[in-house]
Amino acid sequence: MLEVDNLSVSYGRIRALKGVSLRVDQGTVVSLIGANGAGKTTLLRAISGVLPIEQGSIRFEGKPIERLKSHRRVAMGIAHSPEGRQIFKSLSVEDNLRLGAYRRNSGAVEKAILDIYETFPILGERRVQMAGNLSGGQQQMLAIGRALLSAPKLLLLDEPSLGLAPLIVEQIFAVLDRLKSAGVTILLVEQNASLALAHSDYGYVLETGHIVHAAGSEQLREDPRVQESYLGI
Repeated sequence: MLEVDNLSVSYGRIRALKGVSLRVDQGTVVSLIGANGAGKTTLLRAISGVLPIEQGSIRFEGKPIERLKSHRRVAMGIAHSPEGRQIFKSLSVEDNLRLGAYRRNSGAVEKAILDIYETFPILGERRVQMAGNLSGGQQQMLAIGRALLSAPKLLLLDEPSLGLAPLIVEQIFAVLDRLKSAGVTILLVEQNASLALAHSDYGYVLETGHIVHAAGSEQLREDPRVQESYLGI
C-alpha cells in the first residue's frame, strides 16, 4: 500500500531523515521504533505531506504522492493522527470530529460520527463539551476519531500512548486491533517499543535518521540488539 524509497528530509542544515526506505502492506500494522529524535515523527509528517522532502519517493497504492499537497493525500485515503493530538481545544468534541470529515458527503458523516461514539463511548457522552476540557486520554481518543472520520485506508498514528495511564493505553490499543480487523492499515510510531511490537506485524528501527533494523515484529522482539536498546531486557 505504501512504499517509501530513499527519503531524505532536513530542518534547515540538519538532516533528519537520510535515505529512509520502507513499505507497508495492505491490512497490516507496521511499527516505527527508535529513540527520541531518531526521525520517526518527521517520517510520518513527510508521508502525510506536512513536511517537504529533499529527495526520494513516496508511493501510495502504486501512485507517486511526494509532490501532492496534504489535502490531496487525505482524499486518496491517508489520515494522520499527530503527536501531541493537536485537537481544536476551543471547539466541541463533535465539531472536532466533523472537521475530520470535511471531504465526506453529509449522509455518510452522521453514521461515521455515531460509529466513533460507539468505539469511544466517552466521546459520545461529552460530545458538546469543549475539547480542551477533556482528559489527556480522551483527547487522544478524539484525535484518533477525527482521523478516522476521513475514512482512511492508511492511518498514520504518532505516539498514541504518550503520557497516558496504562488502562487508557490498553483501551486505545484494543481499538487499534479492531481497526486492523476491519481492514485499516496502520503505520504506528510508539515510544513503548514492546507495546508497539506486540500489536504489529512488522517493525522498523530508526536511529538518527537511518533504518538500522527491519523484520517481523516477533523477530525484532527476540533480537538481542533491540532487547538491549529498546525493550529494557
